[in-house]
Amino acid sequence: MAAIETKPATVTPHPSAQNAPHVTLDQFLAQQREIDLLRFITCGSVDDGKSTLIGRLLHDTRQVFDDQLNAVANDSKRWGTTGEVPDLALLVDGLQAEREQGITIDVAYRYFSTPNRKFIVADCPGHEQYTRNMATGASTAEAAVVLVDAEKGVRVQTRRHTHIVALLGVQNIVVAVNKMDRIGYDKAKYESIAAEIVAYARKLGVPNVEVIPVGALHGVNVVHRGAKETPWYTGRTLLEALEGIETGRQDALKELRFPIQLVSRPDANFRGFAGTLASGEISVGDTVLALPSRKTSKVREITTADGPLPQAASGQAVTIVLEDEIDLSRGDVLVHPDHRPTLARTFDANLIWMGEAPLLPGKRYEFKIGSRYVKGLVDSIQHRIDVNDLTTREADALDLNGLARVRIALEEPVAIDDYKLSRQTGSFIIVDLLHFGTVGAGMVIAPTQSTRSTDVVWQPTRVTARIRSNQKNQRPAVLWFTGLSGAGKSTIANALEQALVQRGHHSYLLDGDNIRHGLNKDLDFSEAGRNENIRRIGEVSALFVDAGLIVITAFISPFRSDRNQIRDRIGDNFIEIYLSTSLEECERRDPKGLYQKARAGSIANFTGIDSPYEPPINPQISIDTARTDIGAAVDTIVKYLENKGFLHQADPGL
Repeated sequence: MAAIETKPATVTPHPSAQNAPHVTLDQFLAQQREIDLLRFITCGSVDDGKSTLIGRLLHDTRQVFDDQLNAVANDSKRWGTTGEVPDLALLVDGLQAEREQGITIDVAYRYFSTPNRKFIVADCPGHEQYTRNMATGASTAEAAVVLVDAEKGVRVQTRRHTHIVALLGVQNIVVAVNKMDRIGYDKAKYESIAAEIVAYARKLGVPNVEVIPVGALHGVNVVHRGAKETPWYTGRTLLEALEGIETGRQDALKELRFPIQLVSRPDANFRGFAGTLASGEISVGDTVLALPSRKTSKVREITTADGPLPQAASGQAVTIVLEDEIDLSRGDVLVHPDHRPTLARTFDANLIWMGEAPLLPGKRYEFKIGSRYVKGLVDSIQHRIDVNDLTTREADALDLNGLARVRIALEEPVAIDDYKLSRQTGSFIIVDLLHFGTVGAGMVIAPTQSTRSTDVVWQPTRVTARIRSNQKNQRPAVLWFTGLSGAGKSTIANALEQALVQRGHHSYLLDGDNIRHGLNKDLDFSEAGRNENIRRIGEVSALFVDAGLIVITAFISPFRSDRNQIRDRIGDNFIEIYLSTSLEECERRDPKGLYQKARAGSIANFTGIDSPYEPPINPQISIDTARTDIGAAVDTIVKYLENKGFLHQADPGL
């Protein structure tokens, strides 16, 4: 196998590293503290060379030991995808599944340094199904290296990752047009790709964008300049660009925000509130306001593991002791009374959906904002964003990896800031209440108009049938059982409702006999009485459908015109289930003795004896209970509901 290509190092050392022939350990540590740290990610579409690029950075900055290089050379014979050249991506892709498939699955973090800067890089997966992992890596990044395959150009996943990076507030993007060797280092093709991706990033409002032609496999313009391969390129190498990025996300928020992460009470004499300052400063003697309770107190003490402090600033982890014994808990926020955040129940936000099951407005989720958990729902999807051209479109649901602007409605008020001002108090995640997996990540835009006054309790302004059904994780329907008396309508309807309840669905059974004891006790069994009986049941069923329920009805409903009238009233949510059991079998069963009485003349207008039954022409489901047992009948109906989308499947988790 060929050796790894290496070029002479040309890195300019940091001033603190020059003219220092011998330093003590303390001096070395002091020098290291002067070198700042940059967190960045690599992202882009699958197979654009992200892991190879990081491997090249590690190799060419002398961060890889000889035994690691030997291991890579050996592993490349089994797992490598680069032919005779050692596969440097194996320095990053450590999972067996990643090596077998030649892809990145989970976010891999690597540390490396140069004399000028320290780096933590997150290698993010490019596959669409792992977009949520990429968003996780980008959430703490100060810069992003977006890779583009020079052969394939800008793809959908390239745009999606760039958009997510922009939504997450990353202000520095370096676009590495990789695999330039495959297009013969064609300048025109490179410039076309550069123009396209820069224009896209500018539309997203990214202030700093730099494009570099690279060949990660051979180390061109990564750490060392490719003067031979790209003589026409006069810009910086990738490492030079990373070293030149201004570190530290400059959040515009300067006011105090101290989310409480833990109430520390080691004994009866001490009660402190531990956390990390999200922004601003706090000093002993400051008056602070606790949100959402709005209780005030003064700071008596600021402590750390190293002892007390007179003052603490943004980013410091401290424990604050107050003068007054006020009731505070995890998730509350301490602020200065004159510079408080918005206390809101509803707000607009940009959302990245990460769940396998679609986002459904009206469905109840749990929201984690800072250190606080509160239940709520997505009230509406204002628009979905097309990552290809950044156009917006209406949407009733949001699928995996979808981007949208939404309105959030919570059950309790929370302290929030615009995400552009503060990552810590302007971001949230959404947790599914069924499997407790993270299914969404959001960035606060602004509270809605209805919550400008923090003393006004939110009341829903509109609740649609879709919101009610989404809340119940199902599509409402009327399951209309029809058939002769004794066919098994009530028996199967009861068993079906039990099965639905066991699956966590919301239903209601309307049984013909029970309805005759209440709502319709004033009706007789004449043809007119039967018609009115079915009409009333249809209206009640329509109300239950509007409430988002699965309605199960068990009525003989002998007349086709009556059933068609209900079908027209309900629409596509009407499912006719015909129990086609023969008259002979029903009469043989005669569970209530009604056929015997009808034959004897004790009951008039009895369906099947002296009153006709009109079988459905095209029922959605037909079951002969003489040949099908109760369990099989229920299974048939449940499978139909699943296939037609009436029963939403639970998200399998993350």
